[in-house]
Amino acid sequence: MISAAENQGLTRIGPGTLMGGLFRRYWLPALLAAEVAEPDCPPVRVKLLGEPLVAWRDSEGRIGLTGEFCAHRGVSLWFGRNEDCGLRCPYHGWKYDVSGQCVDLPSEGRDGPLRKRIKLKSYPCLELGGAVWAYMGPPELRPEPPGIEWAHVAPERRYVSKRLQESNYLQAMEGGIDSSHVSFLHSGALKRDPLFAGSKGNEYNLADTQPEFEVVDFPGGLLIGARRNAEGGRYYWRITPWIMPAHTIIPPRAGHPLGAHVWVPVDDEHCWAWSINYHPKRALTKKERDAMKSGKGIHVQYVPGTFIPLQNGRNDYLMDREGQKRGETFSGVEGIAMQDASLQESMGPIQDRTREHLCPTDRGIVMARRKLLQAAAASREGKSVPALRAEEQRVRSCSIELPRNRHFREHARHGLFAAPDTDPVTV
Repeated sequence: MISAAENQGLTRIGPGTLMGGLFRRYWLPALLAAEVAEPDCPPVRVKLLGEPLVAWRDSEGRIGLTGEFCAHRGVSLWFGRNEDCGLRCPYHGWKYDVSGQCVDLPSEGRDGPLRKRIKLKSYPCLELGGAVWAYMGPPELRPEPPGIEWAHVAPERRYVSKRLQESNYLQAMEGGIDSSHVSFLHSGALKRDPLFAGSKGNEYNLADTQPEFEVVDFPGGLLIGARRNAEGGRYYWRITPWIMPAHTIIPPRAGHPLGAHVWVPVDDEHCWAWSINYHPKRALTKKERDAMKSGKGIHVQYVPGTFIPLQNGRNDYLMDREGQKRGETFSGVEGIAMQDASLQESMGPIQDRTREHLCPTDRGIVMARRKLLQAAAASREGKSVPALRAEEQRVRSCSIELPRNRHFREHARHGLFAAPDTDPVTV
């Protein structure tokens, strides 16, 4: 249990807030590169960390991420004309470049003094791993580009999607580092989902519903190990890296691709749930890619023309009570991603953590909260925070069987800190 003040500090992400200051120290995926695929494409609304923005690609292929509203009289530039290396407001023709600078103010003329003083808020962007990443912090503290593995594999080895989740980022992220719920919530999906089925680890998940958790610090965040009984007097370990501030990498199953998430706050009550499958050594097969596109594994199907899941709170996530009774799903909701999201959203937009009762399987969650608060306090004081360097983000999840006298800290390093272009360590 934490205090109301700590809960507020962890969950509020707008400008000037404790956690908002921390998130602004990192590169964050803001939108899919495919959303601004072509020069002079239509602008896209982007809300990040409580700030309304628009993203667009200019005539020379440069990406702008600028304040949404025209400096003249507040028109949304989502309605703007993207033309000739600038975004032009359709109301009175004011035009801005990708840096936010006003480059044309028709009512003033070419040499008027006002145009030079008009500049929208703008944030630097980079393209990496099929996403456009934004940095929203102090320019002098901008870190090097992200080093997380999925963003650096070849495109044919990676599939990236995102969905809107109607909850604060923290309860979504905490679900991502909680391996204990897999034995219950995802028990049906482990047997049927084509991106999870066939792993010996599935049997261990279903047979041992009381995992022991061991959490180890590493420079980028935490390594959260869930230990279950395995055959032959061994333990089955699933080790989930949590990379600050909100990345997780899901331990693999059999020969399936690795999975990963990034939980990016939209505002205090919504987040983008980025979902990535990738394989470090081989291309994804057509069968795997088709399954991902159809909403299997950690991906979803959408309301057409949106990133809103087809299963959502307004239709009770298409819950099937009869299927729940028959044991087809544990919660009545189909699909791994929406099984998680439905329950996380059921906690309310911001979970009241003053009312919770934690247990030993929540050890990783407790330590992640502590690390976030410590880092946010350090950031506010102008100090360094973890995982700003690319090398600190270079970690991989793994699942492994080990003799009972061996801890993953020493004996799974070959899987966690593997060289690029190598197969995952998996069961």
